[in-house]
Amino acid sequence: MSRRRSAPWIHRWSRQLIGAIAAVGALLTAYLTIVKLTGGTAACTASAAASGASGCNDVLSSPYATVFGLPLALFGFLAYASMATFALAPLAVNVQQQKELRSKLEDWTWLLLFAGATAMTIFSGYLMYLLAFQIKTVCLYCIGSALFSLSMLVLTFIGRSWEDAGQLFFVGIIVGMVTLISALGVYANVGKPIATAAEGATPIPITALNETPRPEIGGWEITTTSGEAEIALARHLKQVGAKAFFAYWCPHCYEQKQLFGKEALSELNAIECAADGKNGQPQVCAEAGVKGFPSWQINGELTSGTKTLEELADLTGYQGLRNFKYTLPTR
Repeated sequence: MSRRRSAPWIHRWSRQLIGAIAAVGALLTAYLTIVKLTGGTAACTASAAASGASGCNDVLSSPYATVFGLPLALFGFLAYASMATFALAPLAVNVQQQKELRSKLEDWTWLLLFAGATAMTIFSGYLMYLLAFQIKTVCLYCIGSALFSLSMLVLTFIGRSWEDAGQLFFVGIIVGMVTLISALGVYANVGKPIATAAEGATPIPITALNETPRPEIGGWEITTTSGEAEIALARHLKQVGAKAFFAYWCPHCYEQKQLFGKEALSELNAIECAADGKNGQPQVCAEAGVKGFPSWQINGELTSGTKTLEELADLTGYQGLRNFKYTLPTR
């Protein structure tokens, strides 16, 4: 009488492993979502800056970190939470009492796990391309998330005995193509300036973001020139005690500087918050409660995010010229 062959250990534990990886991924993306929504600073920024890279906060500040007006990390959290649910839900069904239900759940969720892991791996691969060739920085969270996605894909493939490898391959091709086309479509217009409603204003040039920020000059070179209105506003901001908090590696800080232009920028009360930046004063920024860049301290209150010159004029009661030369590009 022959004994029943036991299932490989990877088949017995694959769902638990996928669930554990997805849970860690969900915690990671939840943290990044909170950082993005609150304008905070990711914990890995300091270590990344020390190694010569601008770090995870540079990625969070980039236009690639927002999709449909929401943090990209939020969509990552939903994806990881779904993967954890697909992996662990069938295990909650008692195999002795509801064997048929357990079997159906396992079949359906395995296919969903494979499709989900394929989509996440393809999208993560595209984000790695953006990280290396567009944003040009190092983000440990991003790399970790990509490895999580790849690990889950491998586990879904080897974690059970697939009866129809051809169907699996077909599903993978379709899901991969849809994911890649969607990613290309979502980011098609990122970095392409488009004029906004400000009459006569020119979208600021941001092509310098393809270069490495230089701490000795305060980041990327300022290429815009200031008009009378920009200089007058900058002098007004300094007169009323407004302070600008920048980090040289922050793309949005560069955009804020480009709005003012080189001449007006020299009139601002601007503080460099990166310790390795030109005249860096991180302690001053910490004491002011700065958590995101750029930040403005106006009338004793701190506000984060890039401001149009019209907004700054309104916030400080500026009554001078308002024929500002530049406006922000739309995302």
